[in-house]
Parts: sequence; structure tokens; C-alpha cells
Amino acid sequence: MDIILIGFFTGIGLTDFYAILCSTLALALAVILLSFIIDFIAKKILLSIIGKVITKTSTKWDDVLLESGFFARLARIIPVIVLYFSLPLIFRRFDTAEIFLQRILLSCLIAVIIAAINSFITAINIIYSGYEISRNRPIKGYLQIVKIIIGIMGIVLIIANLLNKSALGLLSGIGAMSAVLMLIFKDSILGLVAAIQLSGNDMIRIGDWVSIPDHGADGDVVDIKLQTVSIQNFDKTIVNVPIYSLISSSFKNWRGMSESGGRRIKRHLNIDMNSVRFCTQDMIEKFREIDVLKDYIDSRQKEIDEDNIRGKVNTAQPVNGRRMTNLGVFRAYIAAYLKSNPVIDGSMTFLVRQLQPSDKGIPLEIYVFSSDQIWANYENIQADIFDHLLASISCFELAVYQSPSSLDFRQSFKSD
Repeated sequence: MDIILIGFFTGIGLTDFYAILCSTLALALAVILLSFIIDFIAKKILLSIIGKVITKTSTKWDDVLLESGFFARLARIIPVIVLYFSLPLIFRRFDTAEIFLQRILLSCLIAVIIAAINSFITAINIIYSGYEISRNRPIKGYLQIVKIIIGIMGIVLIIANLLNKSALGLLSGIGAMSAVLMLIFKDSILGLVAAIQLSGNDMIRIGDWVSIPDHGADGDVVDIKLQTVSIQNFDKTIVNVPIYSLISSSFKNWRGMSESGGRRIKRHLNIDMNSVRFCTQDMIEKFREIDVLKDYIDSRQKEIDEDNIRGKVNTAQPVNGRRMTNLGVFRAYIAAYLKSNPVIDGSMTFLVRQLQPSDKGIPLEIYVFSSDQIWANYENIQADIFDHLLASISCFELAVYQSPSSLDFRQSFKSD
């Protein structure tokens, strides 16, 4: 083929050297175009056919291999092989260029094969995670070690290929220098290992909101480097945290909150225990006039009356049988009020609960989720809720516990 092209270029008036050069370039462009066509066929047509066949099978493992990108990475091998075996035809008159490009393509082939193997290992972990035994005997950590070993072997093979050296000789040389390298590049090596673990476990990404109290960091991740993670606090200060400290110590990543669509509100009121009492008939009638409580009061009172009648309870004494309390009604009011609030996500955890009483009263905790995650809006939502509850608590003849202040003592002395 090249003889025909050389004859063509010679016939149009080029010298032998330029005719050979133009012929080589023409063949190179033709092979590159062919590799692009093969790559298109492999990715768009062949993979599409494989995908359709796999979706029709009853087995799960082939679906996992498809989703993990294993077949897509295998498809990349085809154009690389085509280019590699075409080099002797294209550059047979340029030995140096042929050898150089063969090394480059062989390195690319090694990288693609390693990527395919990593996808296969990822698929193994996904398939294994579908079995019950994976809860007690996870293998993800072991597979990550295998990935690291394969990656190191691949890097060594690529370097040895590019330098035209023996891989075993290169490994022995690296082994002799490992102690010196560990001493000089200690932080970089620790950072590299930590970065592999963080990325492999998808523990942190740029844009994540993280909290690392030990380093005074509470904000968004703006950069991830080999040795440090840069975090911009909400006061716009930048904290650079050593990346390996994220592995050696704990930190909080708020990504789960962001992806859930809600942001937790967890706050309580301390109720003065001396203000808790049984509801009188007058109190019940007053509570019935509260719109969000009317149905609750009616159904609750009916249930209590029927239960007391069934048990032949002497209702002359308040402690006999069942009765509503102002604290219980207030708890029901909070739940109804929050359910009617359009910014509270009712599909997520929704609790209005009592905590353990203490010398500071009875903690009545709200545990719900706001559908608005923006910090300023979230704080306003919390403030609006507790402003309303603090203002309305007296309607239920309850009082919020508050330690006496100097003003309380002064007013007490004046009254005396």
C-alpha cells in the first residue's frame, strides 16, 4: 500500500523523502480514522447489542458488569490494538518512531486493561453485597487492596515499558530506595494512600459540607490536593486539613442530608413540671376551640370516655382511669401545627417526644425535617416554630422552665 502511495506522491513531483513522509502521514491518518470508526462501532453498536441481550437474561451478574462499565472499558481495547498492530505497516521506514509509538500504545493498552479489571472487581463487590453474608463478612476492603496492588503493578509495567527496562529490575531498584522515599515523601505517600481510600469509599467530594471540629473546619470542600483538603468555613476563612487526618480521625459529612432533600430540626423546650396537670372540662372546651385540635380533642375524649365506662372507673377522683393532660394536649398541638406547616417534610422522621425529666424540667423535643436546606432559611424556620410555641404555651396553662435571673430576685424583693 505504501508503495502505491509513494508512487502517487512521486508522480505529482515530490522528492523521494517527502513522498515517503507524505505516504506515512496518509497511512497514519487512514489508520486513525479506521480506529475511530471501530471505536464508534464498538461503543455505539456492539455495546448496544450486548446491553439489549444482557437486559433480557435472568441473571444479575451480567447487568452489574454492564452498569460498572466493564464492557465499555473492554471496548476501548479494540482501537488501541488496531493502532498497535498497524504501526509496522505505517512506520516501517521510521524505526525510531515505530518503537516510540509502540511503547506509548502498549502503555495505553495496559492502562485500559487495568481499568477493565478494576471495573470487574467493582462488579464483584456489588454482586457480593447482594448476598446476606456480605453484612457480616464484607470484602470491600480486601478488594480495594487488590485494586491498589494491580494499580501499582500497572504503573510499574507502564514505566518499565516507557523506559525499556525490566519490570523486575525496576521493582528491585524501587525496593532499595523505598526507605529513603518513605522518609522524604512521607506526607505525600500518606496523602496518596488517604486519597485512594477517600475516593474509593466516596467519603468526600468537592462541594461537600463537612465538619472537622479538631481542625476548626465547618464548611464546604473547595479543593482536594495530594496532601491537604481545603475547606471554606461559613465565615469565608479557609482551613487546610491534612488529608490523612480524615482517615485517622473522624469527621462529619453532611452530603447525606443534602441528598435526602431535608434538613433536621432537633430542638426542645423545657417544661416546668409544676405546670403539668389534668385537663378540666373548661380546659377541654377551650382546647376544642383551637382549629387544629378540634378533631383530636373529640376523638381522644370519646376514646377516654368509652374506656372509663368499660372499666367502670370512678371519675370522681382525677387519678382514676384515663384523662387528658395539658402537656399531652400541647404535644398533640405541636404535632398538628408542624404537619400543617408547608416547609416541614412529613415523609421523613417526624417526632414530638418527651425526654428524661431533669432538674431543668421536662424536655419536650421536636425531631422533624425542614424541606428547605438553605442555612438562613433553615434558621428562620426553626425560629418561627419556636417563637410560636413559646408564645402559645401559656394557652395550655403550661410554663417554660427558666432558671431565676437577677431580675427575678429583684422583683421578688420589691414585692416583699
